[in-house]
Amino acid sequence: MREIGMLQGMRLCRQYKRLNNEERKKVRNRRLAELVSWAKEQSPVYKELYKDVGQNYSLTDLPPVNKTQLMSQFNQWITDRSLTLSGVEKFMENPDNIGRKFRNKYLVFTTSGSTGNPLVALCDKTTNNMMSAINTLRSFARKEDMKAFVLRGGKSIGVFATGGFYLSNNSIRARQLAMPWKKKKFAVTSALLPVEKIVEQLNQFQPVMLGGYPSNLELLIDEQKSGRLHISPAIIMTGGEYLSGKVRKELAQAFGCYVQTSYSCTEGGTIACECTEHHFHINDDWLIVEPVDKDNKPVPDGAQADKILLTNLFNYTQPFIRYEVTDRVVMHHELCSCGNSLPWLTLEGRTDDVVHFVQDGKEIKIPPLAIYAILKEVHSLRRFQVIVYSENKIELRLEPSEGISRETAFVQTREALLSFLASHKVNAVNILLSDELPKQHPGSGKFKHIIYNGE
Repeated sequence: MREIGMLQGMRLCRQYKRLNNEERKKVRNRRLAELVSWAKEQSPVYKELYKDVGQNYSLTDLPPVNKTQLMSQFNQWITDRSLTLSGVEKFMENPDNIGRKFRNKYLVFTTSGSTGNPLVALCDKTTNNMMSAINTLRSFARKEDMKAFVLRGGKSIGVFATGGFYLSNNSIRARQLAMPWKKKKFAVTSALLPVEKIVEQLNQFQPVMLGGYPSNLELLIDEQKSGRLHISPAIIMTGGEYLSGKVRKELAQAFGCYVQTSYSCTEGGTIACECTEHHFHINDDWLIVEPVDKDNKPVPDGAQADKILLTNLFNYTQPFIRYEVTDRVVMHHELCSCGNSLPWLTLEGRTDDVVHFVQDGKEIKIPPLAIYAILKEVHSLRRFQVIVYSENKIELRLEPSEGISRETAFVQTREALLSFLASHKVNAVNILLSDELPKQHPGSGKFKHIIYNGE
């Protein structure tokens, strides 16, 4: 396995854009063959999975994998045979290790635990360099926004979930530790804070780039219009949730700047970058995206998939080869009018609701990911759904972890939720345990963790 530096990664990304379709296909096939060969040699899990795969295979000959399957065999999955899940978990017990490298070699990231099986991801130097190279070259949809960001000092702040080894939080902390002389250039504020605290921190920092979950940034629109928040970013970059046209327009009007988003995940970094047509162009030199149905059968261009199978071509420590990601997408190969020749996606996106409470005659809005971030840390829960009604009534649909009663899960969930709401000065709430389990919408098939039925 050959290590790739960031500058080399940027050069490879530029070279790929100049190739024709046939040349690009050869590059992807070569990188896939090298990854599969390495995985078969170094990972007992893939050695077993691919024991019947011959030399002349195609991508679809490789069996798909999923998070539950791989995490249950973590020690046999990782190609660095000296690593163990218990060792990584021990490292993560100390919050001071956020942003630091495990064994001075691997950044550690975790995904959410809403399915009862959070992913633990290890990113070696090549993986981190390639994620940085892709973002540096391709994250800005417009050149003028990149120019303005640089000329105005390059200060950026994100409104994200903090306190854990999450992709955004851990990445920013790692940059602060690696480049302490740039400590005042990038920061993160907690999406779990009351909006007035977030406003206070943003006013103090005065970012040139503002990032965050759309539902959190939506709450800042009125703050900016009222003058309580007074910042003038050159660009707003959202992520982690679906960015609706309505919220995009309102953010642009309130802050007077361009607003864009991206499609990312912990397992692959930035899968696709948004262009000026609001299409998500896949970084397919390093990430292979296969839209499939619920049975992992290919879905044609123009049709909505039930999920994707993702292959990460730069992570050799922890191979993700045809890895299941439960996002519903539509694939396009027709030329985009923006001029970018890479294939592109349209996304269904996550659609959890901003919830509204009333306390002492005052309306208090709370973004869904703040509630989600709190409840996913309740270890007695395997899955949950929160429905908020008028008059501060909350219904909890809970699926407990194995060996835990629903009543025990409810008590712990209620305690965590009450404590969080109190931090937002919401004290008069009525929380009830539903007889129903978490469920998808009967019409659309969409699943929401946080639902607002107050109107």
